[in-house]
Amino acid sequence: MSAHDFPSYRGNMFYRCLGCAGEHGIDELLYTCPRCGEVLLLEDRNFPELQKKGGAYWRDLFDARAAAKRPALRGIFRFYEITAPVPEEEDIIYLGEGNTPLIEASPALRGIVGRSFAYKNDGQNPSASFKDRGMACAFSYLRALMRKHAWDEVLTVCASTGDTSASAALYAAYAGGPIKSVVLLPQGKVTPQQLSQPLGGGARVLELPGVFDDCMKVVEFLAARYRVALLNSKNSWRILGQESYAFELAQARDWNMDKVCVFVPIGNAGNITAVLRGFLKLHLLGVIDALPRVFGVQSHHADPVYRYYATPAQNRAFRPVRVAPSAAQAAMIGNPVSFPRVRALAEQYRAVAGERAFQVLRVTEQAIMDCMLLVNRHGHTTCTQGGECAAGLCEAIAAGLVDDDEYAVLDSTAHALKFMDFQALYFADAFPPEYGIRADPALVNAPEILLDPEEKEGLDEKDFVRKSALRIASRLDLIPIPDQK
Repeated sequence: MSAHDFPSYRGNMFYRCLGCAGEHGIDELLYTCPRCGEVLLLEDRNFPELQKKGGAYWRDLFDARAAAKRPALRGIFRFYEITAPVPEEEDIIYLGEGNTPLIEASPALRGIVGRSFAYKNDGQNPSASFKDRGMACAFSYLRALMRKHAWDEVLTVCASTGDTSASAALYAAYAGGPIKSVVLLPQGKVTPQQLSQPLGGGARVLELPGVFDDCMKVVEFLAARYRVALLNSKNSWRILGQESYAFELAQARDWNMDKVCVFVPIGNAGNITAVLRGFLKLHLLGVIDALPRVFGVQSHHADPVYRYYATPAQNRAFRPVRVAPSAAQAAMIGNPVSFPRVRALAEQYRAVAGERAFQVLRVTEQAIMDCMLLVNRHGHTTCTQGGECAAGLCEAIAAGLVDDDEYAVLDSTAHALKFMDFQALYFADAFPPEYGIRADPALVNAPEILLDPEEKEGLDEKDFVRKSALRIASRLDLIPIPDQK
């Protein structure tokens, strides 16, 4: 079979409960275990057959597929066999997700931070966030399930702080026909840029008072009692799609993850679940020889996972927290639904690579905004969650948690343009007190007025150009070219 052919392999997939270890078939949409109510992970009973082929086989195949012209293999399903080997080619939706670039920090930025590092810029996905990886998988499986059962209509529903709703609305609009999209947002807590995306995509947008956790409880209630497709990270198919972040990062590094540490914002804990699991899969297949170290990062305004791991192991008990306002909106979640997955996978990860292989850091809101602006001033387009990761790297360096010879990769989950309102608040030093953020004058930028409107009055075009240019030259201390008037 050519690497450009659609794979013939089909997995024997099933849901495994992280609570009672029960196994459930995939012919119905399940989000929690019907027996005990715990969250689920998807597994493939045929995975041992994939292991027999050896790491070199998979490296060669995935590298060859990187040049595929077939739409179904150009995105996250380039890694079909280890992602979700269930949908047929006709089911797969490809909107340009995945293949996001790994952008090296500039020399000046490396000097300021004190380390070589890079951003994997997931803001370059179609809806401008990493959520598209999971949605491509979830919607592709949903189409396969609808075809199998001849369902005439499915309503997709999600709670969101912005990015999930934008992505869900985009993929639902593209799938069209019997798939409809409804999104629940916390009223007044989504940026105008993010709100515009589901509205523009034609989704039905419903707002509720409260925060993301409140919306999530409503969505869970609906999913337990009605036939709706839940699209938050409780959806195990979404986790599978997001594992492609780990696969792509390893491939970009030519499958060498030794001395690499990866910083990921935790939020609802779906993405860090996927990152841990993706690297574990590659290691089990022999595709990579070493697991990178993974640092989860949380704001001090929403830090339940940090608190759990900061407690001595014998006394640990997970407790949700009441969140305070955060510039890293997608991380402002006090009861992440995927935490049980993180806990289970962190144990596996540490069992293979040691206690230092997975750690959780806490950073301040001030550091999040300062770091976002700092890295964007040096050529990046990262969001506040990317600023959170940069703050995490600086915290890790200060605490001596990152070795001098380690290379850091930071997760920029969305595009900077989604969070311009927070940048404007910073530049105006106008953050509400509850954020605890004050502007550093060295990071503030504002347009400068060269000419007042009345100064332009009465000037012809030549005089206007000359006056403006001379004003600029004076303002910028430009050196005139000899003999030029």
